[in-house]
Amino acid sequence: MPVKTLKIDGIDIAVEQGTSILKAAEEAGIRIPKLCHLEGVTDVGACRLCLVEIKGINRLLPACVTEVAEGMEIVTTSPQLQEYRRMTVELLFAEGNHVCAVCVANGNCELQDVAIEVGMDHSRFPYRFPEREVDISHPKFGIDHNRCILCTRCVRVCAEIEGAHVWDVGYRGAAAKIISGLNQPWGEVDACTSCGKCVDACPTGSIFKKGTTTSEMQRDREKLEFLSDARGKHLWTR
Repeated sequence: MPVKTLKIDGIDIAVEQGTSILKAAEEAGIRIPKLCHLEGVTDVGACRLCLVEIKGINRLLPACVTEVAEGMEIVTTSPQLQEYRRMTVELLFAEGNHVCAVCVANGNCELQDVAIEVGMDHSRFPYRFPEREVDISHPKFGIDHNRCILCTRCVRVCAEIEGAHVWDVGYRGAAAKIISGLNQPWGEVDACTSCGKCVDACPTGSIFKKGTTTSEMQRDREKLEFLSDARGKHLWTR
């Protein structure tokens, strides 16, 4: 496969054609903040935290869905990018009901980690305090829409790895939310296999196992990556 040479933060890098900027940066040991990216599933550029600057392009581009090109000069950290990323995290906190002190994912939450990474300690935007429901109709799991950041990881994991297509995004704008089935209670969706992959994929405490209390959420991200790789490389054994 053809190789592309480029610079990321002044570092010369050579990667295969078709590689995303995010993947190229990771291979070079350069970290770019992200929330919607998950190894093993398709990238969609939903969270916009991985925006980068590219010389010659007058707009910021998401690193996860932008392929490398020959001669690219990319900047992943700058005052402008830091400000945009901090603002994005502030908006995520302001538009939902994220009360970390009583969340099952407290201390094991990617939204918390990113907030620390970008230096967000408060939101300059007024909190919306939306009225969102909690669906605990499933016998094993529950979904708290107050903690959802619409990263769509659950949607992609369920569709691309499990193949059940239980989850989707319904409505528009501020009313948008993750729905199960045709907007049915989760427990009434016959397509659900109760595999728990959506629980492992969720970056916050939005999708959780019943019986889990504050700060008890545990996930296995490597399981999802293994399942995806095994299916693609036909590694299943009987």
